[in-house]
Amino acid sequence: MNMEFFGDSQNHDGSETDKKNKKKKRFHRHTPHQIQRLESTFNECQHPDEKQRTQLSRELGLAPRQIKFWFQNRRTQKKAQHERADNCALKEENDKIRCENIAIREAIKHAICPNCGDSPLNDDAYFDEQKLRIENAQLRDELERVSSIAAKFVGRPISHLPPLLNPMHVSPLELFHSGPSLDFDLLPGSCSSMAVPTLPSQPNLVLSEMDKSHMTNIAVTAMEELLRLLQTNEPLWINTDGSRDVLNLESYENIFPRSSTSGGKKNNLLMEASRSSGVVFTNALILVDMLMDSVKSADLFPSIVAASKTLAVISSGLRGNHGDALHLMIEELQVLSPLVATREFCVLRYCQQIEHGTWAIANVSYEFPQFVSQSRSYRFPSGCLIQDMSNGYSKVTWVEHAEFEEQEPIHEIFKDSVHKGLAFGAERWISTLQRMCERFTNLLEPATSSLELGGVISSSEGKRSIMRLAHRMVSNFCLSVGTSHNTRSTVVSGLDEFAVRVASHKSRHEPNGMVLCAATSFWLPNSPQNVFNFLKDERTRPQWDVLSNGNSVQEVANIANGSNPGNCISVLRGFNASSAQNNMLILQESCIDSSGAALVIYTPVDIPALNIAMSGQDTSCIPILPSGFAITPDGSSKGGGGGSLITVGFQIMVSGLQPAKLNMESMETVNNLINTTVHQIKTTLNCPSTA
Repeated sequence: MNMEFFGDSQNHDGSETDKKNKKKKRFHRHTPHQIQRLESTFNECQHPDEKQRTQLSRELGLAPRQIKFWFQNRRTQKKAQHERADNCALKEENDKIRCENIAIREAIKHAICPNCGDSPLNDDAYFDEQKLRIENAQLRDELERVSSIAAKFVGRPISHLPPLLNPMHVSPLELFHSGPSLDFDLLPGSCSSMAVPTLPSQPNLVLSEMDKSHMTNIAVTAMEELLRLLQTNEPLWINTDGSRDVLNLESYENIFPRSSTSGGKKNNLLMEASRSSGVVFTNALILVDMLMDSVKSADLFPSIVAASKTLAVISSGLRGNHGDALHLMIEELQVLSPLVATREFCVLRYCQQIEHGTWAIANVSYEFPQFVSQSRSYRFPSGCLIQDMSNGYSKVTWVEHAEFEEQEPIHEIFKDSVHKGLAFGAERWISTLQRMCERFTNLLEPATSSLELGGVISSSEGKRSIMRLAHRMVSNFCLSVGTSHNTRSTVVSGLDEFAVRVASHKSRHEPNGMVLCAATSFWLPNSPQNVFNFLKDERTRPQWDVLSNGNSVQEVANIANGSNPGNCISVLRGFNASSAQNNMLILQESCIDSSGAALVIYTPVDIPALNIAMSGQDTSCIPILPSGFAITPDGSSKGGGGGSLITVGFQIMVSGLQPAKLNMESMETVNNLINTTVHQIKTTLNCPSTA
């Protein structure tokens, strides 16, 4: 038997050291047979009586006292195991309730009242206000104390605050700005004349160290795959037209064998993967900062990113360059059309500095229990490689690799664009990034001459203010024509026989006003460049602009915002007999990128409001109702050939109506506006009415 006993008189040297060693070595080790027999008895009876303990001691050759102590220790051990199991179960239940609480908070945050169409009172804002009031009272007490000390020192009472301490007047909309905007924080030197306070961020998710470790392992593996995709050419990639590579799926599966990561192969699961590269007019460090910030990245890609939110920062990375930063984010990607569903992803975004001047940013889907994608999309390792160039520019190589479930058939006119990977592909990201970085670089340049600005906008501050207003107009339009779940709008009329969708939301500027947003998409056989030239030219505007009643318009100011001559912001004046209309101007932004995607977006602005913008003042309080066009290639061919997909959107104000009481006359007005505009465009461009 494997038993060891140590007595008290084995050593005869009598030293203290030996006595201590003997005391430490007094132990007994049970044999496997003894333990098995004891465990068997314990499973039958955890509290054996004296007779049972005596029988066990004879059978196993152990003292009854040893049997008694073994059962006591075993009962204590089992109790501890049960407590640990209960603690784990309670912790899991607690984590589940916490996540449900966060989800409920998010749902309440985006809730819409069915009666008034407005959002409910935000409790956080209430408590923030109370906190500010308490701090204000404390500061006043401190000021009075300091003033009394100063009065004793100078020998007279001090009753008035010095001018430097007068309260700052901040616009209410500026106060509730949702976060840093590219217009203010994006580039060195681009700052607003007034600091923009930031609302307290939503509470981050509570992640265990095991969760963080698991996420980090997924992100590191995704980064390794992305770097191979970025740095490997044939046979992994097949070049299609010189600017875009398509993934060879057979070669990919041989190099990266995996089980069905996105939940199993199904017949209606489609995979698309593309790669594109280009030179961007911004240095690499600024690009990394933009792409790792969910607010800035959404602001940088308003035509692609409908919503973006950081759920948790797993690792903040190195200060100054985001190296090894890891974020858990939610993104909703869109096509500017009411006919194409958005794609939602919960992703891990991981940044790594590869070498000096080179960064890689990887995105990969993460199956988060609290996030259920309505689009059932999965993002395989995707992202970009950013390489700094000596002239301050950057070379960016972008990879998009995703799998999505086609829950409903894609509309006929968008099939080629979606199935060929153009609608959500890498080329679209690169071309949009190039155009937007040109725009923000131009934002920093001073006004060159009064001739460029039509003699109307005389200062650099006025130019930047107009550009910020135009950017808000473009972002508003992009959300209004898509199918994003991130809007405050309620769909009041689904796609009718003419594929027109009408949504509504409560106006932020008219107390009793409702804004109707109508949008539709159609196909034209003309190239995107020709359609863009026709729509942006003020000389041809009376041929399609129903609201101009055939009257001509004149450009009174022009701000270039890119190297393409068509990329500009214009202020237009209409020649209308109505005195009310003569008080209105039109702010328009037009742009086209290297892929052929283009925007022509405009909004009516009254002269006093535009004067505020032209003088360089805050434009966030200026009401806008953006309308216009989004133009993309139809996917049938590249270059100058092929047709165009046009999305037209209109917004009109309807006063004095509740959301549930939108009358048929208002609905008919926006429908007629859309259909008449589409008909006049097709007629002018000699297109068949069935196109």
